[in-house]
Amino acid sequence: MKGSRGCGAPLVLALLIAWPAVAAAAEPVTTFSIVARDPATGDLGIAVQSKFFAVGAVVPWARAGVGAVATQSFANTTFGPRGLELLARGLAPATVLDSLLAPDADRDQRQIGIVDASGRAAAATGPKCQVWAGHRSGPDYAVQGNILAGEPVVLAMEKAFREAQGHLGGRLLAALDAGQAAGGDSRGQQSAALLIVRAQGGYGGFNDRYCDLRVDDHATPITELRRLYAMWLPNALILEGYNLVEEKRYDDAVARGAQAIALDPESGEGYYHSACYLARAGRSADALARLAEAVARDPALAPRAAGDPDFESLRGSARFKELTAGMSPGAPR
Repeated sequence: MKGSRGCGAPLVLALLIAWPAVAAAAEPVTTFSIVARDPATGDLGIAVQSKFFAVGAVVPWARAGVGAVATQSFANTTFGPRGLELLARGLAPATVLDSLLAPDADRDQRQIGIVDASGRAAAATGPKCQVWAGHRSGPDYAVQGNILAGEPVVLAMEKAFREAQGHLGGRLLAALDAGQAAGGDSRGQQSAALLIVRAQGGYGGFNDRYCDLRVDDHATPITELRRLYAMWLPNALILEGYNLVEEKRYDDAVARGAQAIALDPESGEGYYHSACYLARAGRSADALARLAEAVARDPALAPRAAGDPDFESLRGSARFKELTAGMSPGAPR
């Protein structure tokens, strides 16, 4: 970072003064979690499960272009914002760990995992964390847990994440699934969360919360989190499609629409938005075919299409008038 050389020590000292040490919480956050980076997209994320109510309000912290932090086991929640601030200043994750833990009187009970925007990772498990407790880390990830069934939990999570393919969210959930299958939290299950950040990835581009899903109290929270993720992902792809249309990357937008359709083929939404992309691209015949498929699945989309400005180029078409009037014979499902 320009002008930052040699300023690390004063910065750390200033932050330590500004953020005093906090006493240990009354109840440990018995947790297994993973922080990770997707090198293909730059997305940063955290997935966590715990026998603890609303774990998503405590453990995960992340900032696009900066890093991700998981703080657990008598969690010191100041480690989240403080850690991200130090990462933003260019400190390596290992240095950030030392800076956070050194002034903390209860550091022996803390557990923390960090990954930065370049994929550097580090984790720490205090010697007084309740057994079994430990961590693993490597390029682009750190896995950590306490009060677990045993070391196989973190080993299984690490293996699953490294072997999984595709979207970061799916890889993070694969790690949670593997950890639970290996025994998970020895006390049981209660809550889970998935947080992924991307620059301007939030609704309307106003923040970086690309994916922010929580299950606060459930008998099988990871299963429920997967259900929510399966609902979220097609919608996320649809929104990405519109961003690509604005950049006139029409083929890429149509590809996102096809992915959304494949994930939820019974819904009309993926077809409808794909029709919007195609109409904006000037591919009228293809747009009308997609719109027919959308209306066949959900007739309520017909009046919606009638007033949608994305279909302006189709308004003179007899077929468009048929579809939006609800007169279409439909399309094969």
